Amino acid sequence: MKFDIVVVGGGLVGLCLAVALKESDFKIALIEPHAPTSIPQDLSWDSRVYAISPGSADFLTQLGVWQLIANERITPVYDMAVFGDDHCAQIDFSAYEIGLPQLAYIVENRQLQNSAWNTLKTANENMHIFSQKCTSIEFLNSHVILQLENSNQLETALIVGADGINSWVRNQTDIRASKKSYQQIGVVANFETELSHRHIARQWFRRDGILAFLPLPEKRVSIVWSTSEQHAHQLCHLTPEELCHQVQEASFNQLGKMKLITPPVGFPLNSLHVEPLVKPRLVLIGDAAHGIHPLAGQGVNLGLRDTRELARVLNSQAAQSDCGDYMMLRRYEITRKEDIVALEWVTDGLQKLFNNPNPTIARLRNLGLEITNRLPLIKNHLMQHALN
Repeated sequence: MKFDIVVVGGGLVGLCLAVALKESDFKIALIEPHAPTSIPQDLSWDSRVYAISPGSADFLTQLGVWQLIANERITPVYDMAVFGDDHCAQIDFSAYEIGLPQLAYIVENRQLQNSAWNTLKTANENMHIFSQKCTSIEFLNSHVILQLENSNQLETALIVGADGINSWVRNQTDIRASKKSYQQIGVVANFETELSHRHIARQWFRRDGILAFLPLPEKRVSIVWSTSEQHAHQLCHLTPEELCHQVQEASFNQLGKMKLITPPVGFPLNSLHVEPLVKPRLVLIGDAAHGIHPLAGQGVNLGLRDTRELARVLNSQAAQSDCGDYMMLRRYEITRKEDIVALEWVTDGLQKLFNNPNPTIARLRNLGLEITNRLPLIKNHLMQHALN
């Protein structure tokens, strides 16, 4: 079967690219062995949530994805409070101060996945979905041949690797991928709280890691505790009561008593630098193209900005043109590189800074928080990048 574009990977980023191209004249294939599980018809919550920037929310609205998510599952963030590890240093960010309705929205992963999947299913006959794994890939001058596990063979002008941090597509090429483990686990769980979060996201830089509270609807929060592998293992094996006590203590009881509503789950934390992002007839997006520490909550937004730019570049091409043309793909890479490298540098630098036990470094980093909090121009500059 012949296609113009084959997208490998049906996570949120790959799905959104397919949705963004579904009205084009390109013949497109999406390869994803596992469709998203349907949303349970109960009051349960997904352990994995995302902080979606206003720019990403606008993009998802343009795709018709955002509108399919029930309003009661979306929580706007109006303010953010970041605390240093000396119990005094603090920096606050406010949507009101920069004239915006909100800084971000907190949404469950499964809500976004299902909405994107349901939007894709309304595509025309130019969109084909294959629920198989890839087994081999061959890059030729004029096209790419992709073999699937059921003997289906696809021929395409362009292949898009959107298949995650351990990308199969990327691993079939000579693209350099530098992966570094932070030797940390991100422990995520959801809680009911005694006190209202007041739509404030909170983050504590602690000696034992970074603890973040993301507001969920009503009196609920999702936590991400990025901590050492040993500490994460201990947290995941506590009783619900013990875990609540640990989280309450670590957050200085800011939201009062807490009740666990989803069991803790741990995710290894890594950084990933990929060079280059494109080759003739190949482009990488999302976690296949980069990996950053979750302390800034920008990983999914970075991937959605990849999708937005690649869709713009491809949709600007005439359907009869070669969408695997290397020079066209290079334009995409050049546009995205600055954004990706900047976030890689900032998140990696902050992780190293706050993971350094040196007392002098500790005093300087907390002083930096306090000084930045008193300089609105710098604060606004920091916020603007995260809003895109």
